[in-house]
Amino acid sequence: MTHQPPADLLVRAAAVHTLVPGEPPQRALAVTGTRITALAADPHGLDGLIGPGTEVVDAPGTTVLPAFDDTHTHLILAGHSVHGVPVHHATDLPGFLALIRERAARTPAGEWIRTTVNWQELNLAEQRMPTTEELDTATADHPVLVRRGAYNMVLNSAALRLAGITAATPDPRGGVIERDADGRLTGRLINKAIEPVERVLPRPGLAERIDGLRAASADYAATGIGTVRDCLVPVEDLDVLRAARAEGALAVRVRALVSGFAVRTPEEVDGLLDRVDAWRAAGHEDDQLSLWGVKFGIDGGFEAGALEEPYEGQPCYHGRLLWEPKELADAVDRVVGRGLRVGVHAWGDRGLRTLLDVFEEVLARHPGLPTGTLVVEHGGLARADQRARAVALGIPVTVQHPLLHDGAPTQRRAWGEERTGALFPLREWLDEGALIAAGSDFPVGPYGAMVSVWGMTTRGTVAGVVGAEHAIERSEAIALHTVDAARLTGEIADRGSLRPGSLADLTLWPADPLSCPVEELRELLPIRTVVGGRTVHRR
Repeated sequence: MTHQPPADLLVRAAAVHTLVPGEPPQRALAVTGTRITALAADPHGLDGLIGPGTEVVDAPGTTVLPAFDDTHTHLILAGHSVHGVPVHHATDLPGFLALIRERAARTPAGEWIRTTVNWQELNLAEQRMPTTEELDTATADHPVLVRRGAYNMVLNSAALRLAGITAATPDPRGGVIERDADGRLTGRLINKAIEPVERVLPRPGLAERIDGLRAASADYAATGIGTVRDCLVPVEDLDVLRAARAEGALAVRVRALVSGFAVRTPEEVDGLLDRVDAWRAAGHEDDQLSLWGVKFGIDGGFEAGALEEPYEGQPCYHGRLLWEPKELADAVDRVVGRGLRVGVHAWGDRGLRTLLDVFEEVLARHPGLPTGTLVVEHGGLARADQRARAVALGIPVTVQHPLLHDGAPTQRRAWGEERTGALFPLREWLDEGALIAAGSDFPVGPYGAMVSVWGMTTRGTVAGVVGAEHAIERSEAIALHTVDAARLTGEIADRGSLRPGSLADLTLWPADPLSCPVEELRELLPIRTVVGGRTVHRR
């Protein structure tokens, strides 16, 4: 060992699970610079690499794993949410409105008030969203934006006026402006209906944006996440991410999917891609921040996913397709023609079937397109024939149990118990040979390494166990966040397992996630997260 330079970090642990096939647990790991340089079965087997500047972590009760990927999440939204009214702590609507009223009391009149986005109305006592009328009781002097997830908003009267939305405004294609039984606005906007609001929202200053990303990315790292695949990055926010990286504010690696939700025509798609190409040509990418591709959506979510059979209690409603298949095929064709990858949201079985038709058409136009260029995001209600098609076409899928964890009550109300239990058939996907990788879909579900592993192995949700037959083993669940995630992003040569030469992205746990009592996983947090040899979280 003496011919090697001294290590910058040396860890001695009860077990180092490298996730290299066939390799038993190791006991010591050395890091020099940004990469792992050595492993040993003896906890003192690397002591020859200790130099005057080596940090030695002697932690005989800990377990080391690769840092986890969250392959479908929304870091940008998490950064915005850092400064929002924390309505996710409310348990009922009076408490929800009181938090907004409290923020209004210390906010200058006329300034926008926004909430955090990681909450579900069915977790409130009233099990519904607030209305415009109720938000007006909290403040009439401020425009208020209540946001739940990425595609649902509720506005007070002042915000509706600024967005130019009235009772006479028609529903946009692919969106809903909700009205009550008397035709009055409730204030709720769904999917494409949120776009007028996005256009009038004031943009926070760069310093505030960087501060939000600093806090949000640190929170991801505190749960064991080392890389996020952000699946809804406005193209202008690529520069915000670049600035955050330049200031050392990103605690995690970021793989950005630029949002294609606002484009529709070929000219608009080309305009978006021109901006993406210009950003890439400027040399902004590295192993900390890179552009993965473009994100589209073919259907809605809990209340608007496109189904073959109608919704519960709504015999004429099958959800919504947001694109005509040919138009989406043409848009995806333009993206892959520029050498970029594409992820497409598909939630219902009709949405997934239609998306696979689109992907099959694109693959026919581009023979030899590399595997992983086209990705299904969610594939929630995936029937057996659709899974077989995806596997045959070589289409990977990102899955998110935390989304089901928080959303099960909402989905049951819309789709019924049987279809909700069929969501994310992980056991079947794996047995049938699919490449799947795991994430959270924050803000709809909570991010976190082990809360996701717990969910995939127990199928636990806020509504109890859902679809227990689809559960997978812990080792499989961990692989979906590590080895398989790195395969999905195309980085398996550098990340996903712990071996000499790989990037030093690792986590230290106070218990062994592969053998501790399963219920401990739900609250299990790392004592250290290391990304590229740099400790980004320490507890």
